[in-house]
Amino acid sequence: MTETTPAETTNLDRYGSPELDWHRARSALAADPTAEVTYFLGTCRPDGTPHAAGVGAQWLDGDLYFTSNPRARKARDLASNPVCTISVRMPGIDLVLDGSAQRVTDPDVLERAAAGYRAGGWPAEVQGDALTAPFSAPSAGPPPWHLYRFVFHTVVGVATSEPSGATRWRFER
Repeated sequence: MTETTPAETTNLDRYGSPELDWHRARSALAADPTAEVTYFLGTCRPDGTPHAAGVGAQWLDGDLYFTSNPRARKARDLASNPVCTISVRMPGIDLVLDGSAQRVTDPDVLERAAAGYRAGGWPAEVQGDALTAPFSAPSAGPPPWHLYRFVFHTVVGVATSEPSGATRWRFER
């Protein structure tokens, strides 16, 4: 497993709280796959206007992975501009991650991601270079669903429980 550690940490808290520990954010990202957490992917349309969509993401080897029907707005946006952001509210901490996403076709990674989704209750299977299942989110469109690896370079965390604080972590990736 790849462990991602910040190259730079900046305390953003204006009230005197110490900087948050990256381990707190990382642990939240890697938490139980059955947790009720929604990730929101932000992309940019070719005309420059923003687009946001909920995605089912999972932590795998130090990065986030998510799926999309290839005809969905988010997939079309990523095909023309892979720069994107993911926002998530988790127990105890809210995160905004900036980075980029690339489609994954490696069979081993696809199988590991499918296994992660199955552990979370979605019966995903690998079919060719994508994932399939008997169902998905109502807005997901029909299978197949492409798998994307989101590699972040900056994360901002705001604690929603004690210990309080706000921190930015930058990564050399």
